[in-house]
Amino acid sequence: MSLLERIEGDYIVAYKSRDHDLTAVLRMLKAAVKNRQVELRRSLTDDEVLDLVLKQIKQRQESIEMYSKAGRTELAAKEALELELLRAYQPQPLSSDELYALVDAVTAEQGATSIKDMGRVIQAIMNTHKGRVDGKTVSELVRNRLSS
Repeated sequence: MSLLERIEGDYIVAYKSRDHDLTAVLRMLKAAVKNRQVELRRSLTDDEVLDLVLKQIKQRQESIEMYSKAGRTELAAKEALELELLRAYQPQPLSSDELYALVDAVTAEQGATSIKDMGRVIQAIMNTHKGRVDGKTVSELVRNRLSS
């Protein structure tokens, strides 16, 4: 089952069970997918749908941060709920041990020895583990690995 089919199926179930929060989140996600399909004039691949899910997750994270700084806890809580619902459509993230091992392996594989090689290592990790790793964390780990 593709990610888009899963989203469609979950939307129907949430709608029938009157889960208003999940229905609203999935409706927004479906609208983003539809807008992207219209823009590209073709159906989306699973990777493209995953990119949209990750974009929605990032938007929620940024909104939570902004609302928290502004003292708008009720809006931050709403965004946090939506974030948790969206994370169900994100691949299982790597554990910290797996991430350390991955950074070491890719650094060795790429032959990276200095900070100049950092971008190449990060790009290789992000391309092969899309949605499973956080870019900031990877950047930090690669920087530490190549600095030492």
